[in-house]
Amino acid sequence: MKIPRLLGLIIVISALILFICASLRHWLFQSNALDLGWFDQALYLISQGENPIVSFSEDHILGDHAAFIFYPIALLYLIYPSVHWLFAIQAIALSIGALPTWQLAKQANLSDNLSLTMAEVYLLYPLIFNINLFDFHSEVIALPTFLWAVLAARNSYIWKFLVAIIIILSCKAVLSLTVAAMGFWLLLFERKRLQGSLALGLGCFWFLITTQLIIPSFSGNEVAAVGRYSFLGDSVTEIIQNLLFNPGIILNRIFTKVNLEYVILLVAPVIWGLSPNHLTPLVAALPALGLNLLTDYQPQKDLVHQYSLPILPFLLLSVIASLAAGKGWLRRPKMIIIWSLIWFLILTKYTYFGSKYLEQLDTLSAMREAVTLVLEQAKVLTSPQIAPHLTHRSLIKLAIKEAEPINIESFDSILLNRRYPSWDNSEYLVIKLVDDLQKNSKYKLIYHQNDVFLFNIK
Repeated sequence: MKIPRLLGLIIVISALILFICASLRHWLFQSNALDLGWFDQALYLISQGENPIVSFSEDHILGDHAAFIFYPIALLYLIYPSVHWLFAIQAIALSIGALPTWQLAKQANLSDNLSLTMAEVYLLYPLIFNINLFDFHSEVIALPTFLWAVLAARNSYIWKFLVAIIIILSCKAVLSLTVAAMGFWLLLFERKRLQGSLALGLGCFWFLITTQLIIPSFSGNEVAAVGRYSFLGDSVTEIIQNLLFNPGIILNRIFTKVNLEYVILLVAPVIWGLSPNHLTPLVAALPALGLNLLTDYQPQKDLVHQYSLPILPFLLLSVIASLAAGKGWLRRPKMIIIWSLIWFLILTKYTYFGSKYLEQLDTLSAMREAVTLVLEQAKVLTSPQIAPHLTHRSLIKLAIKEAEPINIESFDSILLNRRYPSWDNSEYLVIKLVDDLQKNSKYKLIYHQNDVFLFNIK
């Protein structure tokens, strides 16, 4: 299947735009220790042959989400350690998803124009642009891979399908639920017995192994997100038991105004192409959707954070199936693009570059200069927005309220932005730290400009 030049050009332009936007946000000190600095430090430590224990929280990279994908990514840090590798990977992964979307549309016998339009619909879906601005998350690699997995399954390419499943599972433990649900859909609705059985079996197996063995072994605790579902139990097994044997407990959690608004956000950009008789691909999206609906954690109910990524591929597959059957109340490519553009303009956060991302502009040059003065192998205490610029070291801690009490004498360098402490609840802590350091005879004030302070131990 020959790829149209226009599609290739669109994908390249999209990747460049996303990479530039993420890099600019980082340059403006709007990226954060959680999550960009978290992953950047882990990758740096892996590339240096050290144990990837993120010093912000003393967590091993595998104790978080069992994301083995970070080990091959760390090979790039052997070439040159830079957080911009993550921006490039994310931009390419998010943009390249337009290719399998086009391939699936062509496979469904949509016209050339309509197939290209579906690729553009994918790129204009608000989550694509927004998640690119939210630091870095390994799920972005799984997004196009889900689409390639479905394409491989439908073409009966077993090995390609298996490789795609392994890549998805390596991105994040919770994606195993989506893989299992995708297997169920392939088995029951697509009549792909071998592929469906493989996905269902591997998804269930990996979920059990990661939640019951890998994550507890590396973290010493239950899966971190369990606390968001405490009304169902205190462990993964208790939550599953309650879901299976006490389903009534979840009804009041699902049917809420907030959840209705979330579902509207999800479907609004593509509602023109959804029809009731062609929604079976959404079976695969049910685990991710269910998790998002059940929790009170607000980031799981928007098109800004990563939690809705596993839903998008199957929304697109539903639209493609509807269009292939001659359904959908918009079928002209021009009208579809206009609809997508409208929702892109309404829901994406491009306006942040003219507002939110410029809030610290008056201290930008001071932060950039101070970062260059931090000792190379120093043990560092710093603000969350500065941390991603200093994570290529073994020990770096955050000056945030949650980290109290802080023993300042355990650090070689302390870099703080008193004017913008990054987290609102940490303002008093940062002010107090600066005052204490100015009185501490063991530290010397190396740099002070526009409320940015750098102290080095004498």
